[in-house]
Amino acid sequence: METMMFTFHKFAGDKGYLTKEDLRVLMEKEFPGFLENQKDPLAVDKIVKDLDQCRDGKVGFQSFFSLIAGFTIACNDYFVVHMKQKGKK
Repeated sequence: METMMFTFHKFAGDKGYLTKEDLRVLMEKEFPGFLENQKDPLAVDKIVKDLDQCRDGKVGFQSFFSLIAGFTIACNDYFVVHMKQKGKK
């Protein structure tokens, strides 16, 4: 949890929120390969649109946390499927 909070504030800075560019840089540095592997070149735009509940171009910590939770769930789902394919539990 501390790492997640530190990471958010590291990229948000004193303003206390992430812009689309902040989020892009964060994802490039903290999730290397994620954006490169996206088939949709507008992936960050779509992510920000989903997270920006107030439609003001700002992604707050709560929305950032939702993104990380979604990534975690997707990774776990992939892991479970991958392990079942290998015959392991």
